[in-house]
Amino acid sequence: MRKLLLTGFILSVSCSFVKAQLSEKDHFEISKQLDIYNALFKELNLFYVDSIDVVKTMTDNIDFMLKRLDPYTEYIPEEKLSDFLVITTGEYGGIGTMIHSDKGKIYISEPHEGMPAAQAGLQPGDVIVEIDGETMEGQSSSYASERLKGQPNTTVKIQFLRQGEQKPRKTNIVRKRIEINPVTYYGILPENTGYIYLAGFTTHSAQSVKAAFEDLKTKGITSLIIDVRDNGGGVVEDCLEILNYFVPKGNLLLTIKGKARQLDKTYRSTQQAIDSLIPLAVLVNHRSASAAEILAGTLQDLDRAVIVGNRTYGKGLVQSPYQLPYNGQLKMTIAKYYIPSGRCIQAIDYSHRNDDGNASYIPDSLTSVFYTSKDRPVRDGGGILPDFIIEEKKMPAMVYYLDIENLFFDFVAQWRTKHPVIDYPDQFEVTDEIYGEFTDFLKSKDFNYDRQSGKALESLKDIMEFEGYADTAAEEFKALENKLKPDLDRDLDLYRSPLSNLLARQIMKQYYFAKGEIIYTLRNDDILKKALETLSDRDLYSGIFNKQ
Repeated sequence: MRKLLLTGFILSVSCSFVKAQLSEKDHFEISKQLDIYNALFKELNLFYVDSIDVVKTMTDNIDFMLKRLDPYTEYIPEEKLSDFLVITTGEYGGIGTMIHSDKGKIYISEPHEGMPAAQAGLQPGDVIVEIDGETMEGQSSSYASERLKGQPNTTVKIQFLRQGEQKPRKTNIVRKRIEINPVTYYGILPENTGYIYLAGFTTHSAQSVKAAFEDLKTKGITSLIIDVRDNGGGVVEDCLEILNYFVPKGNLLLTIKGKARQLDKTYRSTQQAIDSLIPLAVLVNHRSASAAEILAGTLQDLDRAVIVGNRTYGKGLVQSPYQLPYNGQLKMTIAKYYIPSGRCIQAIDYSHRNDDGNASYIPDSLTSVFYTSKDRPVRDGGGILPDFIIEEKKMPAMVYYLDIENLFFDFVAQWRTKHPVIDYPDQFEVTDEIYGEFTDFLKSKDFNYDRQSGKALESLKDIMEFEGYADTAAEEFKALENKLKPDLDRDLDLYRSPLSNLLARQIMKQYYFAKGEIIYTLRNDDILKKALETLSDRDLYSGIFNKQ
């Protein structure tokens, strides 16, 4: 039996069936091309003037071949399989923390609440100096991660350096079976509205959502919001089970169709719903993908929930793992999925590429109209279009550079050494004093950031010189150049609001984990506000499903 990754269905395909699909001509061409490739590589390895890195060359060739198909079909060698399994199961043996590398050092990024790393006192910003006596200086984060993982109940010895201290600390941490709860946070919002934030779909998602939902129901909620923003998908078996909680038994939920008919399957709700009447809203954004889109799209097609946010990513493809020699795996796209209206929401057509080899988005003009259970028109292609579109605010370009240089993270890691206690997420504010300390920190780091407008200006200058306008428009060009010149003080003042918000989110994450960050962001969330407004106005809510 095979569990489909990212869509988690159970299928089996026999080798005899695959062989039956290949003609004699296909067999000959495959054998011919493999013989040519083997002979070519053998000659290169024997006689090429320089040494060839066999493993890297072969891996690069495999990756190049698969990337010509789609981004989701990939080869997973044995050494990377454990990371892959963590994504799909949410489980591993270790100490329960995220790490990252920066300038040759390994940093603790985010200890998971209640896990061994957090219980041992490790904090974001701590530098891991040694693991079991082996120095981590100059090592990659993946290398360090493998050494932190291990069998539950085994001990790992860690030497780490805290921000502002000169002498490393030592600690022994007993590994345990780490289960990452996909329900990062749930609680009750105004108007007795329940709220569940679902970060991903692992093999424990349905169980976690059910526990949260039943707990909220005992506390008297009268409506529910499921937040799948930034949820990249995962195992759809759990997604289908979650849909069963809210949809009456016997409803069509999902259909998959592949090149091989044996892969085709239709899925319906098979259980009695926990609550098939409670008003529902699902929050989405452009990073909601795969199983998250199935959840939102199926509830939209069945007229069971109001969708609020902005257009989702648009991934309508199904993957399945295939075992390869030497414990590797091939994660391969084998089918497309279709939600109840019959639409596939795949946004990019990988089967028809441009002359330059790039795949294109399917234009709206080429999409087709489908209809929900109450005859509301919806379209295929391009993801799920919400019933209420609330565009996310655009971030200034400098945010990108602050993020990739880890400057939000670095500042907070240092700042917390002087501020061991702060307000809770529902009360915290970035004061003038905190923002002033942040701006001083950036200036001390000599923070510089590239600007696309500056690059475009350089290109314009070259074109003007080529076409002979450099002299005639020199004054105007100089004035524009001065206006577009990076000015850190000006931009820190101009973009104070979004920068303060992102700074506060990092502070909340480091003090109160991922849950704290969510609680803080919900305080000023336009998408959430629209969902609450819709659920509290039953005429508005029911009217959505009657718009034909």
